[in-house]
Amino acid sequence: MKKLLKTIIPALFGVFLIANGSVYAQNAAVTPSSSAPPSILAAPEVAATSYLLLDITANQILAAKNVDSPLEPASLTKLMTAYLVFDALKAKKIDLKQALPVSTRAWKMPGSRMFIDPTMQVPVEDLIKGMIVQSGNDATTALAEGVGGSVERFVQLMNEQAKVLGLKNTGYKNPEGLTEAGHTTTARDLSILATRLMADFPQYTSYYAIKKYRYQGTPTSNDSNRNLLLFRDPTVDGLKTGHTEAAGYCLIATAKREFAGLGAGNAAGSRRLLAIVLGTASENDRANEAQKLLNWGYTAFEAVKLFDAGQAVVTPKVWKGTENTVKLGRNEAIVVALPAGSAARLKTSISRADPLLAPLVKGQQAAVLKVSVGDQAMLDVPLLALDGVAQAGLMGRAWDALRLWIK
Repeated sequence: MKKLLKTIIPALFGVFLIANGSVYAQNAAVTPSSSAPPSILAAPEVAATSYLLLDITANQILAAKNVDSPLEPASLTKLMTAYLVFDALKAKKIDLKQALPVSTRAWKMPGSRMFIDPTMQVPVEDLIKGMIVQSGNDATTALAEGVGGSVERFVQLMNEQAKVLGLKNTGYKNPEGLTEAGHTTTARDLSILATRLMADFPQYTSYYAIKKYRYQGTPTSNDSNRNLLLFRDPTVDGLKTGHTEAAGYCLIATAKREFAGLGAGNAAGSRRLLAIVLGTASENDRANEAQKLLNWGYTAFEAVKLFDAGQAVVTPKVWKGTENTVKLGRNEAIVVALPAGSAARLKTSISRADPLLAPLVKGQQAAVLKVSVGDQAMLDVPLLALDGVAQAGLMGRAWDALRLWIK
């Protein structure tokens, strides 16, 4: 009997390791749904070449049009410039109080300006405000030179960072957004960039809510933020406007409103939406269309919290590991955006590899939570191992292989 077991167990162990390993690899490739099914709710008419409405709290696209069409971003480009500047601040490569010189190149930049000149040494924080509030191309160029050493090197950093963030259809030619061949992005890529900017640098995003700013000695008539929604809607706290003749009038607007039912585990019940409109006809139109999307998103959809941060959604059995089970969930609360009044028809199911084999690394995707309303699929939420499970020793793995074979 012992000789028989010595013969079949290693063979079984190898077979199950290969077969079940391939099942797990296939399951791990599942990614979250990036858009709400169009048949759920019809979005309002939006007068824009491209638009996107994202529920950031639920990580769910609620409405979209031409989201992967390459378009000129105009000054929305400055979101990536800001990302790199904030990253340099975080890494202590520069300091908010550090004064940077103003080059002749920065001084002579066309378009929107902060009105700084080569006689000035301007603190980094003021340049950031000049770039964000006044959309100053001169301030943007000074920051690019200060962080990258040159504009050309800074543009290289922009494109490298775009790849890191997964911006698949974005190419930068300059840091300010003036029209240049090959300088394009998409609404989808802009949503990723804006979301990461707010998530990665929350200590700096308050700059985007500043309504008025001007640097000492510059014109008082140039002190207002061009994001009209900051003056119209108290729940709007960003994010950036853009305009060139080729791009039209563009706006990325974000709002945070309080709702009962989301709980303290979700920023005290706050729900954040992000509206992107590209290629509208006027400054007023971009504000109106973005406001329309935000209001529709908050009223047409309701946020439902399914699980708290760190809560186990499912605890499946683990084979060939040092532990018998593993808790699967998310480090943040799992919230879904559902059409208003449809929560009673909410359905969830789990898709995962079976059997689930060790080793499992903490944070590794091991299952998918599928959310639907009735028979209509809404989104897929990847579930991660909340703790790691090491692989068992040879005899433990062999014993589980035999049990799986018998099973």
